[in-house]
Amino acid sequence: MNKVKEITIYDIAKVLNVSPATVSRGLKDHPGIRKDTKKKILNAAHKMGYQQNTFASNLRRKNSNTIGVIVPRLDSYFMSAVIAGMEKVANGAGYNLLISQSQESAKKEIASTKTMFDSRVDGLLISLSAETKNLDHFDIIFNKRLPLIFFDRVVELPHCTSIVINNERAGYDATTHLIEQGCKKVVHISGNLNRNVYADRLKGYKKALSENKIAFDPHLVFTNNLSDKAGAEVANEILKMPKLPDGLFAANDTTAVACIREFKQAGLKIPQDIAVAGFNNDPISRVIEPNLTTIHYPGEEMGELAASTLINGLKNRSSGNLNTMVIRHELIVRRSSLKK
Repeated sequence: MNKVKEITIYDIAKVLNVSPATVSRGLKDHPGIRKDTKKKILNAAHKMGYQQNTFASNLRRKNSNTIGVIVPRLDSYFMSAVIAGMEKVANGAGYNLLISQSQESAKKEIASTKTMFDSRVDGLLISLSAETKNLDHFDIIFNKRLPLIFFDRVVELPHCTSIVINNERAGYDATTHLIEQGCKKVVHISGNLNRNVYADRLKGYKKALSENKIAFDPHLVFTNNLSDKAGAEVANEILKMPKLPDGLFAANDTTAVACIREFKQAGLKIPQDIAVAGFNNDPISRVIEPNLTTIHYPGEEMGELAASTLINGLKNRSSGNLNTMVIRHELIVRRSSLKK
């Protein structure tokens, strides 16, 4: 199969009988080129299938106007909201996003970081995978002095900003609410405790129990990948307990909703038999019956703040040690937890 010839500015110049320099300036919307000439150049470029070599242009300008984003998964409402916020700010400032997902794999996160670096991104926004422990793969980013901002799933590193909510406080708020509704035996479903978000929510759960003089029982804490399937499996384990718990706090809404579904199929009443609270305020929390009590996690606001912080750093080339930035969360009480 013969390779299709790449159209160049010289080909366009030959067709229009103008100089290559005129074509180049016309494609860049140079004010010194007449409007009718510019229009002819653009029409010819479109008709001939000309593709601008942005990579070569970026090499000359030493920036790509591209921001790399690495997330654990793209199939979550929260992460979609984060990316929407990032894109809104980035596009408004003339930047594009290059998005990759690690699929909770440290190996894929390492490969994505290398790809971002090779693509000459101007900076990197990242939420860590569940498996990530070693951070050496970020050295190529630091050595090039590219800004790197962690969001949601973060780790403390010098000269890096982290953007989070107070997950410990949020876990405390959700658990305290269940206790205030009369719950004495509260189950907690957590994600991978390597990550700050789940470890901190568990801390908040434990703190709420302690302050209300309820003994912590490790048998009431389940750790899994927080999928619908995992939630259903935990619910069925709970249903086998000799004495059922009267409350459940899940570290995301997907798992909480799966539990409600299984409990209802088993004939339990929500919240009378088991009060349930989730986390994230996904749309599914308002579809399940009864509607789910949850923690509102402002994903779009987090995305906007992450992108604007990175872009401001690029403009100011600040190298100072930036602190953790905390976004406000909110407990949203709905009928799934209202025993009283």
